Amino acid sequence: MRKAAMENISINWQTNTNIIAMKFVIDNVKELKKVAQWLTDNSGDIKVWFFKGDLGAGKTTLIQEICRIKGVEGNVVSPSFALVNVYDSKEGDIYHIDLYRLENTEEALDLGIEDYLYSGNYCFIEWPGIIEGIAPEEYMEINMEILPGSGRSINIVKRKND
Repeated sequence: MRKAAMENISINWQTNTNIIAMKFVIDNVKELKKVAQWLTDNSGDIKVWFFKGDLGAGKTTLIQEICRIKGVEGNVVSPSFALVNVYDSKEGDIYHIDLYRLENTEEALDLGIEDYLYSGNYCFIEWPGIIEGIAPEEYMEINMEILPGSGRSINIVKRKND
């Protein structure tokens, strides 16, 4: 395990053949820009990203930063009520999906979740728990935890199933 520091961000890095894990500890949500940059620089060809964490952990804020890096010029907002927002970027459409209000996998399938997951476009999914059983072979998992004050712990796992 390697440790490094990037200004106020604490980073831990671990890798093996199927999983790359990274942990960031930030002092406030303004530092999510650096986490977003790391994610975009290190995700490789993986286009499906699952965002987990309690309400208010910063999932949508992190997605906003990632979308800015990807060249989205319009507003990036939570799709809580629309369920799916589509953003135009320099890399093609980006799908931002919020599954919080769905009850089960069947509802996600009725929404057409597989079309988004396997589109080849970036697909950022908040509250992905109900669809983990139909996840693609490779995906990024970003787990966000609120720390005392305005800090966050962000655990990133790049999964590749052989």
